[in-house]
Amino acid sequence: MCDSLRALVDIICSETAILQAAYAKQSAEVPTLDAPFEPGPLEFDPALSHVRHLIVAAAAQLIATVQSPIEFLQLAAPAMFESAALGFVVDVNIPDILGTASPQGLHVKELSATTGIDSAYIARIMRYLATRHIFKETAPNVFSHNRLSSLLKKAKSLEQLKADPKRRFDDAPFASIIHGFADESLASSAMLSSWLKQPLQAPAAFNMVYKTPKKMWDWLEEPSNEWRARRFTAGMKGGADMFPQDIFINGIDGSTLKADDIIVDIGGSIGSATLVVKKAFPQLRYVVQDLEKQIVAGQKFWEQTDPDAINSGRVQLQVHDFFTPQPIQRAAVYFLRVVIHDWSDEDAHKILLHLRNAAGPSSKLVIFDSLARYTCEDPNLEGFDFPKAPYPLLANLGIGGEGFFTALDLNMMTLFNGKERTQDDFTHLGKEAGWKLDRVKPGMLTTFTFLPI
Repeated sequence: MCDSLRALVDIICSETAILQAAYAKQSAEVPTLDAPFEPGPLEFDPALSHVRHLIVAAAAQLIATVQSPIEFLQLAAPAMFESAALGFVVDVNIPDILGTASPQGLHVKELSATTGIDSAYIARIMRYLATRHIFKETAPNVFSHNRLSSLLKKAKSLEQLKADPKRRFDDAPFASIIHGFADESLASSAMLSSWLKQPLQAPAAFNMVYKTPKKMWDWLEEPSNEWRARRFTAGMKGGADMFPQDIFINGIDGSTLKADDIIVDIGGSIGSATLVVKKAFPQLRYVVQDLEKQIVAGQKFWEQTDPDAINSGRVQLQVHDFFTPQPIQRAAVYFLRVVIHDWSDEDAHKILLHLRNAAGPSSKLVIFDSLARYTCEDPNLEGFDFPKAPYPLLANLGIGGEGFFTALDLNMMTLFNGKERTQDDFTHLGKEAGWKLDRVKPGMLTTFTFLPI
């Protein structure tokens, strides 16, 4: 144990030195927890992202090693209150109220006067979060923003938020994502154990909680859920925009294709990924497919971003349900961006089978999705460009590497009976539908390239 403790401390020290040196090279300081988040190029540098992941992985494993197991589990079991507390402060606009205050923050009585919530309740919620480094208590019952909490602000003024609550999450992707986890996901998670023991009783735990047979996105179309639908759209758009564009450019690899070859973006929403690829490979032709509502929104998107693409026929927007036969035959590339994880293996098989039936002998299928990693070594990943975790870290870097994605996996299970998949899962899923997994390229999104069998 002494050796592993020393190794964990060494990882923290050595990687922290690398992080500090990178900032020093830019004549900058490593951001402090006490100051609001200020995005900069070093925040999103891929090399430094791995350094940060190593530090977090080692720190988390060090805590798990040295903390009393009783205390560790006592903290883990009531973790639902993190979601509940975050959801509450976003719901009543506390991050937005503090965003207009001085750096010293506001007393809970002032927060109470604006929100209408009892100050004693606010104090307890805020102290719970500040204990976990979200917000800062600058004096007894006085709270201000810090690096973490500042990301919870929305994009509108307090007056706008109050005047039009249905649109309060517009253009606020991160607040939308956080609030979604604290709303449908948290509520549905209460039924996860019951659903897992009898999965045939409902499509997913979500359906048991909200007493509906509908998929969540169909449920969001109900008039009473308009604000949720807008929040979902804002969150998904922001999540898509966070991925580096070269993932899609390199994954499609249009330089190997002939002029006017067809690229089909299945379930492509408004076509934002297609726009990225088209800019890199303007000589190709593109079809963006989705349900009618998304295609209507896509028409407005392309009118604003590249109207000539539609007018010239270089880009076609097509209403299509991917559970029906694929109308574009023998395309050069069919691609799915963060689509397959929404669906069970049975449904994902149907999607891929329709694409295989439409594919020609030289067609390829490209799936952009997350790769679920085992916590132990995976021999199937030998030879791929995955950095090896140093001793004694978990092979997937624990919460430093796969913390969010393992949570996302359970979220997909809870809401849709979807899943994040391992390489074995993707290999099997493709094979069953007539596709051979040919290449795997790791990244913020992993690129899976399949060829027809």
